[in-house]
Amino acid sequence: MEHDRCAKELNDFLVEVFNDILKTEELYVTECCADLSVREMHLIEEVCRAVDQGRDNRSSAIAAAQGVTAGTLTAAVNQLEAKGYLERVRDSSDKRSVRLCPTGKGREADRRHTDFHRELVAATVETLTAEETEVLARGLSGIAAFIRAKYLA
Repeated sequence: MEHDRCAKELNDFLVEVFNDILKTEELYVTECCADLSVREMHLIEEVCRAVDQGRDNRSSAIAAAQGVTAGTLTAAVNQLEAKGYLERVRDSSDKRSVRLCPTGKGREADRRHTDFHRELVAATVETLTAEETEVLARGLSGIAAFIRAKYLA
């Protein structure tokens, strides 16, 4: 019975915390970049990571990484380009390919968004021992693996 009670408490906690994180991230994004939505911020983040890590930053790869259609990505990039956060750059080795790149404004937005996540993680782990942090990370990895396998595969 104790296991069932703990499972219910964990479920309630995860639902509440997930919703709180989404609300807080939305507030943070609108505070730092009033003209961006969280979805747009995540697109900027994806483009920045692709460029920084030397991954494919062509529109098709970014759309796949974000789990959206090419048309949805095009509409979002059009808006972010008009707002000055992203730019399309022709690939120098293949003129048919267009690469997405962050502008200086896009880099600044991404830096501020990264700061939010850093603060969130720091606040989480500062109250835990190294062992507790390890256990939490292992538990969250299990949740992430379940979600990816069951719903994002």
